[in-house]
Amino acid sequence: MSTTIDLTPISGPSAWRGEDLAGSTEWIYQLSDAERDELEAVGRRFVADDPDMRAVTADDYPLDACTGLIEECARQMDSGRGFILVRGLRTPEYGDAVAGAIFFVMGLHLGSPMPQNQYGDVLDHVIATSDKTMDDPTALPSRVRDRLPFHSDSSDVVALMCLRGAREGGASSLVSGTTIYNEILRRRPDLAPLLFEPWHWDWRRQDPDAPANTYQSPICSYVDGVFSTYAGAQMIFTAQEYPEVPRLTEAQIEVLHLFDEIAQEPGLPLDMDFQPGDVQWLLNYAALHSRTAYVDYPEPERRRHLLRLWLRRDVGRPLVPGFGKSVIENPREPLPGGRFKIADAVVPNESWGL
Repeated sequence: MSTTIDLTPISGPSAWRGEDLAGSTEWIYQLSDAERDELEAVGRRFVADDPDMRAVTADDYPLDACTGLIEECARQMDSGRGFILVRGLRTPEYGDAVAGAIFFVMGLHLGSPMPQNQYGDVLDHVIATSDKTMDDPTALPSRVRDRLPFHSDSSDVVALMCLRGAREGGASSLVSGTTIYNEILRRRPDLAPLLFEPWHWDWRRQDPDAPANTYQSPICSYVDGVFSTYAGAQMIFTAQEYPEVPRLTEAQIEVLHLFDEIAQEPGLPLDMDFQPGDVQWLLNYAALHSRTAYVDYPEPERRRHLLRLWLRRDVGRPLVPGFGKSVIENPREPLPGGRFKIADAVVPNESWGL
């Protein structure tokens, strides 16, 4: 395994700029009639079967007509741009349960769904249940309407399905981690090597059951010619509140701010306005994600509502040891109240995030 850092620009399909993609549809996979028909039939069968979502497997719900779709989603995540948007589902016609079932079955064919909260839910929600803002330290990013900073999630893959869009705003924003690194290297080659050094991340705020206050991970990994990123400066800065964590140097603070500034520069992010039925698949090591602020419709049933999956996807991607968020090997038993039947799982917990 070669981890030699060659401080030259990284090339390849993951080094994209949003302004170059915004005028094209090359990142959108339009379902064929046969693919859509199969997904809808599988979704209806899933709802009728009503399985425990923790026990079901991809083999239980084969997708023969969608082989090309699954292969293209995998290719784009593993060795392409790092993301793909699948369009063409008619979710308003068959409702949230069938839509959620289709989403979940697609996820089974691309990885292993991960629990996303202390209840063990494998299907979670991005929906505003609170009027808090991100200035409030108790705010849950998935349950408010503010703009979010670019970040990586605690999984290999994060996927979103749009059930309903916002009245205004709420675009899903992606930015290439490779392009951010290349820009830092171009502007401040003296700071770029710091991204490959270990950083302390706030583990306790991400997971109250964490066995330690922090874990360590680089922001960038370059192994056997494969470049990966793991970002979220907020968790690095809040880790400074623990007395055992070494203080950040001026250079480290400077590169963190530069990373975030570049991520938000016009021309780099790609903003996509979700349509009902859109499904976005994203490899966390290739691209960072965010969203713009939004305004909801006044009727509760018309609120912006996305379903979210976190997947483990083990395809042998080479990474430096200890890259990304540490995984608790023996987590505690989930709290009572988890939702593992699809009809329940697609209904958000309205008290979550208050």
